[in-house]
Amino acid sequence: MPWQAGVEGRRHAARGGVRKRAEGAGARHQLVFADRLVATLIHLRHDLPHSMLGLLFGVDRSTITRAIGEVRTLLAERGCAVPESPGLRLRTLADVFAYAQAEGIELRLDATEIQVRRPPASRGGRRAFVSGKKKQNMMKATVIADWRGRTLWTDALRPGRMHDATAARNEGIAVCFQHFPDVEVLLDDGYLGLRRDHPGQAITPPRKPRPGALPGRIEQWERDRHGHSSDRITVEHALADHKRWKQLTRWTHRRDRLPDTYRAIVGLVSDRTTQA
Repeated sequence: MPWQAGVEGRRHAARGGVRKRAEGAGARHQLVFADRLVATLIHLRHDLPHSMLGLLFGVDRSTITRAIGEVRTLLAERGCAVPESPGLRLRTLADVFAYAQAEGIELRLDATEIQVRRPPASRGGRRAFVSGKKKQNMMKATVIADWRGRTLWTDALRPGRMHDATAARNEGIAVCFQHFPDVEVLLDDGYLGLRRDHPGQAITPPRKPRPGALPGRIEQWERDRHGHSSDRITVEHALADHKRWKQLTRWTHRRDRLPDTYRAIVGLVSDRTTQA
């Protein structure tokens, strides 16, 4: 299976060569897969410590840590569910654009920030995590939802200092706009650069009229801006669904584990919203 192949690849790189022990050697799992899955879901939803979960399941803390590390990676690689297509999962940005063009769906894109621990003073790139908006150490996630607020995709997370539009460009959104010209994406004012580069596809709120504009022009602008906000609000609802999971209110663990955790939670939330 792909996940097991990835694990073996990482082990091969860590060893620097082929394995020296026969396959299947090592400690056996003390929990069946269903219990490992339940322990991971509890940890993701309520952020209970591994030691407490060990007491609940009657095993050592290290057993819970191993189980969560394995199952979390599996959940992160599942992708997001597609409404009315149980066997289809969206894992990349290109998958989302292809699905949107095939079904004629207008997408909503936005970014959210999650507070993380401050990097050590001796580590390089410390300032990269300081968000210009919240002035705290954050990591940024870009999320796409449909018109009903169902999550379709999230990226690999970026340092909080990176601009929202830059994060979207790094995921290859310009190439997706080029290959799927019929797809429209509703954005906020933080993506004005994308609207300039991809007019008619990247749709941001209408610009405010110049001072001295006619009252009718101002009233029309207010109606258009309100309509755009009403259409785009569903992605805000999707982000709020993610933040209901306690681990995403503030991340207190290692930063390199946050991307898998966020993708795992997004996939679980998409399963629930598509069945609602």
